[in-house]
Amino acid sequence: MLNYTIRRLLIAIPTLLFISLIIFSLLKLAPGDPMAQIPLTVPPEVKEKMREALGANKPLIVQYGLWLKQFFMVEPLHMLDGWFGTHMSDGMQRVISWQTRSPVADIITQRLPQTLWVVGLAYVIGVLIALPIGIVSAYRQYSVFDQVGTFVSMIGYSVPPFFSGVLVIVIFAVKLHWFPSIYDTTLKVDSWSAFVAQLQQMIMPVMVLALQTTAQISRYMRSSMLDNLGQDYVRTARAKGMSEAVVVLVHVLRNSMIPVITVIALGVPGIFGGAIITEQIFKVNGIGQLLITAIYANDLPMVQTLTFIFAVLIVLFNLIADVLYGILDPRIRYD
Repeated sequence: MLNYTIRRLLIAIPTLLFISLIIFSLLKLAPGDPMAQIPLTVPPEVKEKMREALGANKPLIVQYGLWLKQFFMVEPLHMLDGWFGTHMSDGMQRVISWQTRSPVADIITQRLPQTLWVVGLAYVIGVLIALPIGIVSAYRQYSVFDQVGTFVSMIGYSVPPFFSGVLVIVIFAVKLHWFPSIYDTTLKVDSWSAFVAQLQQMIMPVMVLALQTTAQISRYMRSSMLDNLGQDYVRTARAKGMSEAVVVLVHVLRNSMIPVITVIALGVPGIFGGAIITEQIFKVNGIGQLLITAIYANDLPMVQTLTFIFAVLIVLFNLIADVLYGILDPRIRYD
């Protein structure tokens, strides 16, 4: 397993380099100028100096090399600033946002906690609800519980978040006045009342996102459980006198989790990417809203960095899913 993990990590390096080159090249070919938002009253020579400071006047391959250097060397060193009593990254040029003229990594760091609180919590809740629903639905196939679970899942699949988000705002914020309709990103959790207010404003976006996650994973869980409940090893376990709980929750569930792990692991990078539509509806100042704002403003460094981070996370969690296969099923060997 260790040798397989090391091989996959080594293969991931050229893969990510190729992905980064594609992302960088495609976005550079898109129309956009870092000086587009500069007032017309600014002299051309000043604009040229600003373009030079941002590195936008260099050849494409040079810009790509500088971007890689900043992403893999400069930003990690900035994260280590102060750890050894010195500023290790002083004087190093960082990836600068064209829109805000601030380091891209600093902006992402500021927005990430909001996304993890809302989208991450919704994903965890959705998975925890979906797994038991899928297990019970498969074990009691065609029962009332199964029919209700299928109906709710179809709603979660069919109703888009821009509709369900507005619907819960109308019901719970406008009509019932239970929760605030707009997410307050300036709220500081420094007291019990502020903590309660934070939970109240998180309920509606978490509800919308958790419904989608529950609908997707519960269907995968149900289908995988049904495939395994009819296998020979299940009949053998029952013939040996094992209790039904041990047969279902130990033997069947462990084998059924293998395909579900893929869905869960590949959904985790989406947490860091944020929920673009839901964040826009509830005004959550997260990564999804940051990406949309950067696209509208032609902020190529921000879009390039966010897109590449998503690619890194997808490759990483693919590897984690493959490793978990071997843990769940001892028959799977990579060495």
